[in-house]
Parts: sequence; C-alpha cells; structure tokens
Amino acid sequence: MNTHSPRTVSRLALLAACAAAFAGLSACYVVPMDPRTGQAYPPGPAAAREPTSVTVVTPPAPSAPPQPGVLSVRLYPLNPQANQGGMLTAIVVDSHTGRGSFTLAYLGDTLQGEATRVDANYAAFGRLHNEVLGSASRNFSGRRGIANAFGSKGVNVQCEYLISGPTLGTGVCLFSDGAKYQMHFG
Repeated sequence: MNTHSPRTVSRLALLAACAAAFAGLSACYVVPMDPRTGQAYPPGPAAAREPTSVTVVTPPAPSAPPQPGVLSVRLYPLNPQANQGGMLTAIVVDSHTGRGSFTLAYLGDTLQGEATRVDANYAAFGRLHNEVLGSASRNFSGRRGIANAFGSKGVNVQCEYLISGPTLGTGVCLFSDGAKYQMHFG
C-alpha cells in the first residue's frame, strides 16, 4: 500500500530523474511545474529581482618594461690636459635596450650624448684603449660599449668601456682637447 501523496511521489520521481541524469551532466536544474496543467510556472517578479552573479575574468596585465637604470661613472685624469678638468662624474641612463644617454660636465660645459652596447665583432673597439693607455696587448672580457658626447663649447668625448657586473665596469675616454681619462662604473 502506497502511503505517499501524489505530490510527494512527483517530487521523488523528479529527484530520481535528476539523480539518474547527474551521472551524465555536471548540474541539475529543478523547474517548478504547475500540477494542474503540467507546464512550468512562469517566472514571477521575485525571480526577476534575484541577484545574479557575473564573474569577469580579465587577462593578466602585461608586465611593465623595466625601468631605466642610472649608472654613475667616475672619470680619473691620466694626463696633464685631463688634470685641468680634474676628476669627473658622468651619468649613464640605461634603457635596457642596448642604448642609453651619456651626460657629464667638463670645464664648465655639459656634454650630452649616448652610450651603446656593441658586440665582440665591433671592429673599432680597442682603438681608444690603445690611444689612452698605450698599445699594450689586451684581453677584453665583459659586455662592450661605446659612449660619445658633445658640448655647446665645441668639446666632444669618445669612450669605450667594458661592463663586468650589474653596475661594475671600466673604460677609457679621449676628449677632443687631448684629455685622457680612465672610467670606473659603480
């Protein structure tokens, strides 16, 4: 003898159908049915007011380019002409693209230019080292670079350098007035 009401039997059948369908589906949605017509109830005003949640997935922001690094360079005089200028300080702003700006003050003038990394096949690298330090045989190790700057009073400078660490390196500079300097980064 069945002691369940027709409404309870309907619910149990619906639950059994959902349970059977659950094996093939990832979710089950129960739609309320009007027992008089066998049709689904139309959504009422309460359903329209129910909050819905929306998940917005935004792609990760592209990583920001590295900020320019500022390297301080000291230039030490190597000859009598350079002694007139004394020890100098230059600033290299490294844009992490193989190029940067090169600025220094010399005898009351601001010289501005650029610094550029060059590869081991750059044929002219070593010429300034020979002119400033003499023509001794050298073994260049480290990342190579050149720097040039010009001032409004007509003086210019050419430099060669080797970077051996994140902020360490050495090099030489030759000014158009004959001043010779040795560079120290860091």
